[in-house]
Amino acid sequence: MKLKDLISELDYKLYNGSEDTEITQLVCDSRKIVKGCLFVCIRGTVFDAHSFIDAAIEQGAAAIITEEEVEITQNRKNTTFIAAEDCRNTLALVSAAYFGHPAKELFTIGITGTKGKTTTAFMVREILEHCGLKTGLIGTIEIITGARSIESSNTTPESYDVQKYFREMVDNGCKCVVMEVSSQALMMKRCAGITFDIGVFTNLEPDHIGPNEHASFEEYMHCKGMLFKQCRIGIGNFDDEHIKDVFEGHTCSMETYGLIEGAGLRAVNIQYVHEPGHISTEYDVEGSGLHVKLGLPGKFNVYNSLCAVAVTRHLGVDADKLKEALSVVKVRGRVEPVKVSDKFILMIDYAHNAMSLKSILETLREYNPKRLVCLFGCGGNRSKLRRYEMGEVAGKLADLTIITSDNPRDEDPLDIIADIHSSIVKTGGEFVEIANRKDAIRYAIEHGKEGDIIVLAGKGHETYQEIKGVKYPMDERALIKEVLEEIKCGSQIS
Repeated sequence: MKLKDLISELDYKLYNGSEDTEITQLVCDSRKIVKGCLFVCIRGTVFDAHSFIDAAIEQGAAAIITEEEVEITQNRKNTTFIAAEDCRNTLALVSAAYFGHPAKELFTIGITGTKGKTTTAFMVREILEHCGLKTGLIGTIEIITGARSIESSNTTPESYDVQKYFREMVDNGCKCVVMEVSSQALMMKRCAGITFDIGVFTNLEPDHIGPNEHASFEEYMHCKGMLFKQCRIGIGNFDDEHIKDVFEGHTCSMETYGLIEGAGLRAVNIQYVHEPGHISTEYDVEGSGLHVKLGLPGKFNVYNSLCAVAVTRHLGVDADKLKEALSVVKVRGRVEPVKVSDKFILMIDYAHNAMSLKSILETLREYNPKRLVCLFGCGGNRSKLRRYEMGEVAGKLADLTIITSDNPRDEDPLDIIADIHSSIVKTGGEFVEIANRKDAIRYAIEHGKEGDIIVLAGKGHETYQEIKGVKYPMDERALIKEVLEEIKCGSQIS
């Protein structure tokens, strides 16, 4: 592949060498330099790749893109150099060209917002797959390319990886892709060069504000809004107070969904149903004749599923298949039901701070459980304030709290539990302390009563427990299975 084919969409200046230079690979990580590669110098918060230029040449880089012209010294004169103003934007555009512009072969759906991105993305994919449209996924929990699933390290990967996964999806027969698009990703141009067929805004709350993230709420909001300057159709939560600001200056057509009067697609007649061993949420979609039944709880899942309906109707999905998909969809670690008994309900959720724990407990309370049981711990090497806040929330909102271990990291789990104890005891709420998480889960199951709703909070989709720098395998689903086998669940819990 010639360099000129990779940089055809760039605004650049060639200041040494030739555009006809043959390129073997595209690289933005100095540790991955190979002979004949094009090396794009990225300025990060910790490292500046411009300082690795000479090392890259020694390892065989054929061409280098910099943000401004650098001195062409004796050892650099046989290497092609190009200057492009914004190397993050450059990397995105060159990556798209390197992988053959795979986004143009997919129906692309990008979802941004403070909360709901993960669940909505899973719902959209589930509906499309159910309707026979093979669909890739890029998100917080995992990346699905049509042939494999990869555990995610970022909500939205670097632009090179986004394009690489898109190409893999196309090669595996995917027709669509749904991806979570974080504000950081938009700010850092990880999705530059992609014109999304649909862009989605779920909601906005103060978050990700601080060092190495966003300087202010206004910047955070502005970055969310960037998605709607690079999509064809924008779909937003009408009920969110920030929707006008997020969509300010949008270049797409705009649609809305919500629960209040004025939303383009509106959920009405919402019912929270609690049956033996099962909870569900039902509502009607005003004006469409569609009745939705979800196996997931809460108003927030009404919003998530209504958003999924708003998105997928643009792909002409069958109404019956849409309803079928929504009735069975589960999202790993997001109020994920795990069937253990017909007497009580057990759910796994990622709630790992006071705000999210309060939200899930208040949501489950709407289903009028006989008892609301909350099992949780707090991570080590983190602010103690989180422990005090979560203890206070659980003590006030749960009928029984089981305090246990989460990711203790370098701290003693008993010290963390003691911190939680100090706040929960002030609430007067009932609680027990069981440091070993598997033993805590066993206690929750063995003491479950008819009509209870039990939520295991904090770990969610995680499949490990971090102790002193080592991540040991620990999946709550596996722990539940082990516990049930050990107590011979079939004969003791019905």
